[in-house]
Amino acid sequence: MENFFERVGRVWPAGRRDLHWHILPTPAEAGAIAAPYKGLAAPRGLASVPVDGMHCTLMHAVGLGVDDADTDALLKEVGGYARTVQPFTLTFDRPAVGAVAVEISGWPGRVFTEIVDAVTQATARTGAAFTPAPSRYPHMSLAYTSAGAEDVDAVTIRTALADIEQPLSGTVLVDRLHLVEQWHDGAHIMWDPVAEVPLAGRRAE
Repeated sequence: MENFFERVGRVWPAGRRDLHWHILPTPAEAGAIAAPYKGLAAPRGLASVPVDGMHCTLMHAVGLGVDDADTDALLKEVGGYARTVQPFTLTFDRPAVGAVAVEISGWPGRVFTEIVDAVTQATARTGAAFTPAPSRYPHMSLAYTSAGAEDVDAVTIRTALADIEQPLSGTVLVDRLHLVEQWHDGAHIMWDPVAEVPLAGRRAE
């Protein structure tokens, strides 16, 4: 496998704080999704995502930090759009082992993609300089590859996942969008919250 953090480090170096739009599960939702995998030991080169670090990225504004953005204008733009979107549920199913992560994919994709396009365009309309990295489909990573990834055997991981003989499906109620300032240290992803934007029928807290 390939080191995820080396791959993204080409455009997003360790320690640099970039704005991201996310859908975030509640602690209960994240705990329920992660629970079946608790008994699996992550080999060296594969860093498990903690429950409080699970996230479904909408768009990474590469190179744009909170101090470089007009967040008031951005939140006004996205807020106006969000009031037209009804809350919906994302369903995530069995994980897949890719080149740089173990991830669970979700559906429906149509409304997810509409939101991705809207937050990307709204961020661009603020006039800030950044490179958009929009998500092409809804997904959350259970683990990322890190140092030593070249020694990780993907087949062994797939075998361990196949041995979980139960349905693996979880849901996330999407009733708000999260703007965060996010960074990584070469092994883990972290963020500070900036704002929450409620969808139609939901009040900001």
